[in-house]
Order: sequence, then C-alpha cells, then structure tokens
Amino acid sequence: MSINLLMWLGVLLTSTLFFLALLTKFFYKDRRMKERMKQYLYDEEPAPPDEHKKKVKMAVNFNLTKSKIRKRLQKQDRTQKLELELKQAGIPIKPEELIMFKWISVAFFAGLFKLIFGHVVFILVGAIFGVMLPKFVLNYKKKKRISQFNDHLAEMISAIVSALRAGFSFPQAIQNVRNESPSPVKEELEQLIKEMQYGSSVEEALNRMKERVPSEDLDLMIQAIVIQRQVGGNLAVVLEKIVFTIRERIKIQGQIKTLTAQGKMSGVVVGLLPIGLAGMLFLINPEYITVLFTHPVGIGLLVVAGISMVIGFVLIQKVTSIEV
Repeated sequence: MSINLLMWLGVLLTSTLFFLALLTKFFYKDRRMKERMKQYLYDEEPAPPDEHKKKVKMAVNFNLTKSKIRKRLQKQDRTQKLELELKQAGIPIKPEELIMFKWISVAFFAGLFKLIFGHVVFILVGAIFGVMLPKFVLNYKKKKRISQFNDHLAEMISAIVSALRAGFSFPQAIQNVRNESPSPVKEELEQLIKEMQYGSSVEEALNRMKERVPSEDLDLMIQAIVIQRQVGGNLAVVLEKIVFTIRERIKIQGQIKTLTAQGKMSGVVVGLLPIGLAGMLFLINPEYITVLFTHPVGIGLLVVAGISMVIGFVLIQKVTSIEV
C-alpha cells in the first residue's frame, strides 16, 4: 500500500513540475510584460511584493536548471545536434528544455505504468516508453514539416521562375515569393532573406537552409542555383526543368503509395490485432486475461510478444517503403 502511495505522489509531482515548466515558459514573460505596460498606461498599483518574489524565484529556479543542463550538453557536444533537430521539426524550444521534458516523461510514465499494471517490471517498460515518446514526437514533427515543405516546393520554384522572367534578381524574387508562400516555406524564406541581409552570401544561406530542411528536392534546387552562379547561364530555364522533375517525382511517389498501401495496412493490422483481441477477452472474461498480466510467465510472454510485434511492424514498413 505504501509503494502505491509513493508512486501516486511521484506521478502527481512530475505532472505538477511539467505543467509549471510549461506555464513558466510560455506565459510568464507575457504576463510580466502586460503588468509593466499597465503600470504606465493605466497607472495601476504594482503586484504585491510576496507574489512578485514567488514568480521571480520560480523563473530563477527554472533558468538555473536549464543552465545546468546546457553546460552538461556542451560537455557532451550534443547541443548542436539537438538544436538542428529542433529546427528541422519546427519546435520553438531549446535543447535543455527538451532534455527536461524527457526526464519528466520518464518519471511520469514509469509511475503510470506501475499504477495501471501493478508490477515492478512495468516501471522499466514505462521508463523506456517515456524516453522514446519525445524522440517519436520529434521525428514525427520533422517528417511532417519536411512533407509540407515538399508539397509547396514546386509552386515556390514556379513563382521564382516567373519573378526572374519579369526582371527581378534572385534575392528580389525570393522576397517577392515569401509574401505569398504558406507555412513552413514562408518561415524558411524569411530566414533565408535575413541571413542574406546580415551579410551571408547566397550560397551560404542556401546551404544553411538545406540543413534546416533536409529535402532531396530542395537539395536539387540549391545545387542548380549554386552551379548557375559559378558558371553562369539562364537560371529561369534551369529552375523550370527542376520543377518538371520534382512534379514527376511526386507523381511516381503517389503511384508507389497506392501500390504499397495494402502491405502497409497489413502491417497495421498485424500490429493492432493482438491488442484488440486482448481487449475483447478482457471485456468477455476479465479473470481469464488478467492472469497474463500478473503471472511471471505471462509477463515474460507479453514482453516477447511486444518485441516481436515491433520487429514485424518495422520489417513490413521497410519492405513497403520504396525510395524514388
């Protein structure tokens, strides 16, 4: 009974720290700025000293924790890699904040799995799930952002070609296209223009854009622009050919997705069928299925089955994914 009470306290503590970190990060600065503006605009009385001291102390503790994590990351030389991954995913947080969220996720899911399943082994399972969840979200956001960028890349290049034929230079064409582009193309073009205005050459700015958006189609466009600036030629004609190539690749990728949809669906069915079957058995006869979660042999079988399901799902996805 005491172990369950400690686990509940741990879950509540980690949840509280998680939401306090979010509130401090996203709302505390805006609230302080509004309070200071109200003092000058409406001549209102300032906040009570005790409340202000509590807020300042909370912010100081949060920043001290972030600075400690930042120093450790610098020693391990992981800061640049995490920053690049966060930029590629379009997540506006710092690497030390991502590490803090990962720790909170590990503690939260380890306690949650222990409370749900009631066995010590599931503390390790929950901790592994908590470690993998932030990475999974990061990879998902990165793939989604790159896919959105690729969907609008052909239209962006076509707009640049039209601007170049109208007599604009390449930086002017980029600036013209930026105003009409959707997200995330608009944000990347704005960053590209800022870097060129701050003194970077076009080649350097484009290469940094390629690092932020690791897209093969964008790499093709950047290589063509760099070669054209070195050897000369009509950039509008070159980009027009690239647009044709990108659109043909998108068409082929659509055909491949249609042909491999059945295999991917088979992988999803194979992965979800045991879970659905276990849920149905739990509804029909709970005593029959709960032995699987309480007996040591049943827990071992569950671990082996889970690992086998993951391996099978990954293999099916590898077989059905064809690069173009």
